[in-house]
Amino acid sequence: MNDYITIALTKGRLADKTMQLLNKAGYYCEELKDKGSRKLIFTNEEQKLRFFLAKGPDVPTYVEYGAADIGVVGSDIIMEENRRVYEVLDLGFGKCRMCVCGPDEARELLQHHEMIRVTSKYPNIARDFFYNRKHQTVDIIKLNGSVELGPIVSLGDVIVDIVETGSTLKENGLAVLEEVCPVSARMIVNQVSMQMKTRRIREIIGNVRDCLE
Repeated sequence: MNDYITIALTKGRLADKTMQLLNKAGYYCEELKDKGSRKLIFTNEEQKLRFFLAKGPDVPTYVEYGAADIGVVGSDIIMEENRRVYEVLDLGFGKCRMCVCGPDEARELLQHHEMIRVTSKYPNIARDFFYNRKHQTVDIIKLNGSVELGPIVSLGDVIVDIVETGSTLKENGLAVLEEVCPVSARMIVNQVSMQMKTRRIREIIGNVRDCLE
């Protein structure tokens, strides 16, 4: 399968947006349009492309280890997973913000650099933000579900999480206290593939970049 380019897509809205962009750039996969399909690998034999869908946190892993040549995933996951991949394009969709959020009274804890507890799905991003940028010592508790629960049930003082509209925060008496960084969908490439399949991968990157411009 060395003559194929394998692309890992993040399941859900990101996969749909990615395929719209790839279609615009001239790359197609009819098999992917069948939402009822139980297949795991989708192929375009004519263009020698293979696609598969994966959960966001797994995409950089597939790309780092060469199971995929190219991946599309949110920059939040790239930062959190910290895999050895090349980040080659900001695709400009899936935009949101990584923020520190909490009840209004938590603002003072942040300003005075007090020892606080932080609940987050993103412990590495949270650690980097508080330790290296704010120089504040914190206790980080990793959660996989609704991190908004953290401050509500007194598990933590603040959360570090993705914010799109902020409506869930508002409904639960929380607000954005500080912004960590903007987030959007990025294209990543396996380091060995970039050397072994240079021409084809650079061609794909170039065609996608032209569509963004």
